[in-house]
Formats: sequence, C-alpha cells, structure tokens
Amino acid sequence: MTDFPAIAIAPELTVVVPSYNERDNVPELAARLDRVLAGIAWEMIVVDDDSPDGTSRVVKDLARRDPRIRCIRRVGRRGLAGACIEGMLASSAPVVAVMDADLQHDETILPAMLDHIRAGKDLVVASRNIEGGSKTEGLSPIRRAISDLGRRLSAMILKAPLSDPMSGFFMIKRDLVEQVAPKLATAGFKILADIAASVSSRPSFAEVPYVFRERVHGESKLDAKVALDYLGFILNKLSGGLIPLRFIFFALVGSTGLVVHMVSLYLALGAGLQFEWAQTLATFVAMTSNFLINNEITYRDGRLKGSRFLVGLVLFYGVCSLGAFANVGVASWLYAEAAEWWLAGIAGALMGAVFNYAASSAIVWRR
Repeated sequence: MTDFPAIAIAPELTVVVPSYNERDNVPELAARLDRVLAGIAWEMIVVDDDSPDGTSRVVKDLARRDPRIRCIRRVGRRGLAGACIEGMLASSAPVVAVMDADLQHDETILPAMLDHIRAGKDLVVASRNIEGGSKTEGLSPIRRAISDLGRRLSAMILKAPLSDPMSGFFMIKRDLVEQVAPKLATAGFKILADIAASVSSRPSFAEVPYVFRERVHGESKLDAKVALDYLGFILNKLSGGLIPLRFIFFALVGSTGLVVHMVSLYLALGAGLQFEWAQTLATFVAMTSNFLINNEITYRDGRLKGSRFLVGLVLFYGVCSLGAFANVGVASWLYAEAAEWWLAGIAGALMGAVFNYAASSAIVWRR
C-alpha cells in the first residue's frame, strides 16, 4: 500500500477484524481492502487478543503508514465475540463490518454489502448457504457439520430468518449495534446470531453470497468447542437470559463428568480394586476431567496456565468436595421431610452444581 497523509476524511465504513496469531495475514488483508474499497471512506480496526506472534506490532507498524488502520490490543481478555463488540463500539462510522483476518472471507463483496446498507437495510450478511455461495472449499467436514447444526438450532431464537447465522462476515448500521450491545455476550463465537436474537424487532436485512476460501496462513480457531458454545448460547436465549451462559457450560461439562466417573469406576473394578478405592479413584478422575474441560471451555477467557493451573486443580478438588456435602445435605433434609427420593436427589444435585459453579467462579477462576 502507498503512504497516506495524516489527515483523512471521516470514514463511512469501519471494518472490524478480530485477530489472534494473524501477523502474516493482516498486511495482505489491509492491501486487499485498499483495492476493493477505492472511492469509499473506510478504516480498519484490528482487535487483537494479545497474540504471542506479535500481530499487534505488525498492525501498529501498518498504522504508522496508513491512518485508516487502527489497533486495539486486548490484554487479559479473550474471545471473538468480545473482540467484535469492542471494535464495533470503538467506531464512529455510521456503518461497521466484521470479517476474519485469515483471508477466508471474500473482501470483494464489501462494496455490494455497503450498497444494501445505503439502500436502507439494517443488516447485511455474507452467506455461504444461498445460491452463489459455498463453504465446501474452506471448511473441513467437522466445521461444515458445526455450521449446519448452528443454522438449524438458531431458527428457534432469531428474529431474522438468516440462512447463515454462524457467519462471521456481516455489515450493520452502528446505531443498531449501540442499541443491542448491553444485551450481547462477550464470550464465544456467535456474535451475528446474538445480534439477530437480541434486537427488539426484526431488522431489515439482505444476504450476499460468497465462497468461503481456504486458509493460507495460521490455524483455524473453529472446532468442536464451538458447537458446545453455540448450544449454550441457544439455551441461554431460550431461558430469556435467566440462566447464565457460563453456568450452562459448567452444567454441560458436569454431565460429561458423570460418564467419565462411571467408565472409570467400571475399569477400576475390572482391574481388581475394592469398591471403596475404585469409587475414590473414579471420583478424582471425573473431577480432573471436569476441571480440564472447564478450563478449556467454560472459563477459556480466564484459562489457568503454569503454576496457576496446578493451584486451580487443587482448589477445584476442594470446591467439589464441599459441593458434595451440599448435595448430600440438601437431599437428605428433603428426604427426611418425606419428599420423593427422586425429587430429593435432583434438588441435591442442583444445589451441588450451583455451589460448585459459584465457588469455582469466585475461587478457582477468579479474575
């Protein structure tokens, strides 16, 4: 790109680019935007989650030569949705677009998307699921399955019938973002679906087809964890936001712990251990499994590493042990009061889950 003067006109369009370890892709993306947005007053805001590969340094080097490029470096905060929200709210342009830094989104359709906004649309989505679009080139089979599952589930909560609600490539009027921002979740990958579910009334929208490209540099961040994240998002919205998204993840992880416990108990008994020792071993294996998964998914924005990981594991053992006492105490009290055994059991399990979640958030993964 060529150098630009320090004084530029106010942008009509802000392109928000969340990034993590994308230092090789960002300069090429900036050059492509420079070509396709010729004649449009635009800026690019890269929101970088403190990438260890030095992405923010690369962006700031670009910004010194081109005032249309800005960088927000987030330290101690992680998550694609949160990065998108911060970037959109940092814009003063009337229109904002969100796209990935990995060059898999087709930047050449941005002018067509802007034309729809200029014609009065509130939201324009780049869709892989309409005629002329495709996701077979850039998505692995598992990523296609996750995307298709998300599209089917989202029909239950969205106020706009989007064909590609898990698309990370869209354009929207900034005023609409300002309205819904307080309702949006900062964790996860479902920012478009969250916006479409959080608006007070159905927005006017259009969809533009595009072909999802193969990634050139770096690694994809979309994996099976996204499916669990999206399921939790759906449940959160169906509950009207009453059940915290993080608690939903915590409970889902806890359900996997039951499976791990029973498999471990079966194997330990098969190895010849007495039941008491087998049960103790299975309990610790299940607690360890729950801690590992919660650290990767439920509390990924505050993931424990190094010595804090080991300390957190010990604290988690303690929290779960106290949770077991809460479980048994509530269940025993209700059963003594002539409650049905199954009702007492469910109430005890729920009490234990709530206690474990609250204590884990406050003690193990405290900010």
